[in-house]
Amino acid sequence: MDTNNIVDFSPNLRLVGTAHVSSKSVEMVRKEISEYEPDIVAVELCKSRLSSLKEPESLDSEDLLKIIKEGKSPMILLQSALAAQQRKMGLTTGEKPGAELLEAVQSAEKSNIPVEMIDRDVVVTLRRAWRGMGIIEKWRVLNALLLDEEEEEEEPSIDEILGDSDMLSKMMEDARDVAPGAGGVLIDERDAFLAGRIQQISGNGKVLAVVGAGHLEGIINNLNNPPMDITSRLAELSTEPPKKIWPKVIMVAVPLFLFGSIGYMAYNGDMEEIWQTAETWLILNAVLAGLGVLIVRGHPLSILAGALASPITSLNPALAAGWFAGYAQIKVDGPTGGDAQEFLVMDDFSLLWRNRVGKVLMVTFMGNLGSSLGAWLAGGAIFMQLFG
Repeated sequence: MDTNNIVDFSPNLRLVGTAHVSSKSVEMVRKEISEYEPDIVAVELCKSRLSSLKEPESLDSEDLLKIIKEGKSPMILLQSALAAQQRKMGLTTGEKPGAELLEAVQSAEKSNIPVEMIDRDVVVTLRRAWRGMGIIEKWRVLNALLLDEEEEEEEPSIDEILGDSDMLSKMMEDARDVAPGAGGVLIDERDAFLAGRIQQISGNGKVLAVVGAGHLEGIINNLNNPPMDITSRLAELSTEPPKKIWPKVIMVAVPLFLFGSIGYMAYNGDMEEIWQTAETWLILNAVLAGLGVLIVRGHPLSILAGALASPITSLNPALAAGWFAGYAQIKVDGPTGGDAQEFLVMDDFSLLWRNRVGKVLMVTFMGNLGSSLGAWLAGGAIFMQLFG
């Protein structure tokens, strides 16, 4: 292990940079806790991520229904795809992502050393990242993460990554190039949050902080700022950003425009145009919602459910066609405990549409995407029909 990954920032603060898929990192963490004898062990985890590391098999149909109802399908897909990339890197090392963080917690508990979770809640991070991206960025991220294409360039080995912490930083910066909006959240904001939490617990004795090596430089830069400047940002960084208003405005405006158009045509006695408008709305909504589910190989009844629901749900901002398609998918081809365990391992991107859990999430996501596209196109077609 390169000593650059171990930084004594002050007499009472040691930073240990790790690779989240390395058995060498696990050994290093165990050794550092034993030799440094800290009063506090701080780890780059939040409570939910620690829980998933300790109990990685908890996911059932009720959880999926809750995910669908709360509109969290894109968040779970993004998190799963990111985890899949980490796991792919870890296949040759025999370690699961986060093994060294779990080792830090377990070693500290065995030695009766207090443990502090210093990372921001993963749901807050993912939501801030998702809302920070534009439509093009979201497409780039999903395209990069969900398509299992062979890379032309050879991926660096774990030894290379561990021997050069700058390589991890470069990999994180490469991710920023794909999605600048998400990069600021996943990298800069978390660097600031981790530094703020470390500053918060400093002064209570010797602190050993175990973090990803790619965050080391950013954390150190933040720790060099005045303590009040660092900790004052924690509250703001812990909150979810307000939802954008314009999607709701559009969701309300489209049905109002449709009903207004029908009322206008009825007032003028244009019954033929009313039927044509209705056909346009029904066909585009149903076809594109059904097509979205079909693309991810949803069950025929899920395709039908999404197609039938879309013309109605597009008129109601509180509903979504993908919810009905996902619910139907659960009912006709519900996931088993084995499916949940396989999906949570996520060692192959194809599980997103081959595994029953992954398929439910993809059916929900693509059903909603197809329905939204159908509503937009139908609204545009009706506008051209009236004013073209």
